[in-house]
Amino acid sequence: MSVPRNVRRFEALLYASLMLDSLSVAVQDRTATAQMTEQMIMTETLLAGGMILLMVYFVRLAAHGRKNWPRWVLAAALVLSVISLAQILGEKGMELDSAIEIVSCVLTAFGLYFSFTGDAQGWFDA
Repeated sequence: MSVPRNVRRFEALLYASLMLDSLSVAVQDRTATAQMTEQMIMTETLLAGGMILLMVYFVRLAAHGRKNWPRWVLAAALVLSVISLAQILGEKGMELDSAIEIVSCVLTAFGLYFSFTGDAQGWFDA
């Protein structure tokens, strides 16, 4: 059975979003301060990379493994990302990594929309 078109769109948009997340991590300010040591910055960067890899696994599991629960985890992660982004924009304003994150959230939202609509509805197992 071939993968439905909306599932392929979901997968492509989520992978594009995760590539942008990787780019956002790469351009973040890594200047050590009194509140943020170099070790803390390195730990934060490694955790962000690990989360991106976990999300890649969830996209693969949803699109090719036909699992339903990873879609809901990705949707919850999107909600948390939007909340976090709003807080960061309130504190620091618009920066390059924030702009990249906004585009990433929009891509994720469109990808998740495709995963819940059209020919994708019967694809995922409960």
